[in-house]
Amino acid sequence: MTPGKLSIYAYLIFCEDRETHQCWPSIGKICQHTGMSANTVAKYIRQLEERQLIDVEPTKVRMKSGEVRNGTLQFTIRPIQEAVNYHLECQLAGLPPRKARRKRR
Repeated sequence: MTPGKLSIYAYLIFCEDRETHQCWPSIGKICQHTGMSANTVAKYIRQLEERQLIDVEPTKVRMKSGEVRNGTLQFTIRPIQEAVNYHLECQLAGLPPRKARRKRR
């Protein structure tokens, strides 16, 4: 894992609720704490989601006027063992099929 992805993952773990494993920091807040641009943060978040380290869901906010707008993203930190299992399955799927061995006489 690259240092950038690792720093975003560590920040999300720092922010998470230990009971629900969820957090809601904005992209701007993540940028502020990691020193990265919004595009870089968004790219690394997508990559963390692809590696099944986190789940990301958009949220909605109802304004006082009744208008519904997009809220911040809801991040759920997944158990690390699930990510390890997914990584191993991907590696196994990429292996060439085993050749049948002949019995030696």
